Amino acid sequence: MAGPTTAERQQKKSGPPRPQRVRRPGLARARKLIVLLVLLVLVVAGGVWVLYGSPWLRLERVRASGTGVLTPQQVTDAADAPVDAPLISVDTDAIEARLRSKLPRIDSVDVTRSWPHGISLEVTERKPVLLIEKGGKFIEVDAKGVRFATVERAPKGIPLLELALDRESGAASLRRFGTDRLLREAVGVAGDLPRAVARETRNVKVRSYDSISLELSGGRTVEWGSGEKGRTKASTLVALMKATPKARNFDVSVPTAPASSAS
Repeated sequence: MAGPTTAERQQKKSGPPRPQRVRRPGLARARKLIVLLVLLVLVVAGGVWVLYGSPWLRLERVRASGTGVLTPQQVTDAADAPVDAPLISVDTDAIEARLRSKLPRIDSVDVTRSWPHGISLEVTERKPVLLIEKGGKFIEVDAKGVRFATVERAPKGIPLLELALDRESGAASLRRFGTDRLLREAVGVAGDLPRAVARETRNVKVRSYDSISLELSGGRTVEWGSGEKGRTKASTLVALMKATPKARNFDVSVPTAPASSAS
């Protein structure tokens, strides 16, 4: 009888053949997905902790800029920002609302986060174009007709409103439009004045809706008419004053037919 072959002898030494592993690509992908999800959760949780729970990104300082009459300290005090709170949680809209409510002199304010520890307040103050005298004090009115402050002394270069209503036309204007509308017309005229003329304007006198005049320095006067076509009247007045520098009375109530006189 023939002995075992060489292949049979090698098989006895190495033992029976090992079963091959069956690869399951779906299981491998699931494991990778689970690992990625766990990592994502950890990253998100860490980010939330850094923003809300860590001491690294908390509000430490509030700075104000752009102030004129107001002081930066007044603005930061009125803002009442929650110092030591997480910077991400600071309600910037609430800060803006508080500033507008407490400081009517503020026309607009830009509240921004200055990472990692600050809040910046960029303030724009209202500019008075007209004053209303009341009880020995002066109410400042801006170009939008907002009465935003009462001061002890009249600021230089700001004209004073004078209501000197005529018996007939003035009374009729008052009945038809009311005091607030007449005030808005005067404010509109003051707001349309060129800067050089505004500095020389002492009074804005309202006799009726259609009869508003200016009293300038040196006893000069300007008949403006109504508040309509204000910009056209303003440019016409500048040209007229340059053409007749010695004139003391100017009329731009009809801007297409201006007039001036020495007396």
